Amino acid sequence: MAIKELHHLTSDQLLRQKDLIKPSFAYQQGTFSCVGSTESFSIMSFTGKYELQSQENFEPFMKALGLPDDQIQKGKDIKSISEIVQDGKKFKITVTTGSKVLHNEFVIGEECEMEMLTGEKVKAVVQMEGNNRLVANLKGLKSVTELNGDTITNTLTMGDLTYKRISKRI
Repeated sequence: MAIKELHHLTSDQLLRQKDLIKPSFAYQQGTFSCVGSTESFSIMSFTGKYELQSQENFEPFMKALGLPDDQIQKGKDIKSISEIVQDGKKFKITVTTGSKVLHNEFVIGEECEMEMLTGEKVKAVVQMEGNNRLVANLKGLKSVTELNGDTITNTLTMGDLTYKRISKRI
């Protein structure tokens, strides 16, 4: 089977083609190469737990969202944990910050209901750009989540205000 014929398959379908595909060195990253072929391609797997390492513009962004000052003060120094489970185009994302848990599920390209940081639920469509970037627009807020190796960078933009979170796989 040629690489060109494999590009539309999910990671589960690729794994079922084990007689045609062998894992390469970076298997945990989802990189595969075909037996007898010099071509290769990669499927980034977002699955994992990530701990917040740093953030920029937390307070001004949360104020602009309308979060109360006491919640902003409680949340600014807590290292949140994000858990992502990816099954092909289906994603389950749970972000735990102290006692607050934010849970969202979506399928790439399909409308879903997402819970915002304020607790408000809004309709959104999450798109995949390339093989490592998730993009969504939620009620005037643009969310871009990019995976590079073991680092996830989430950038939220509202008007000219940007909030950036950098998390590492744990």
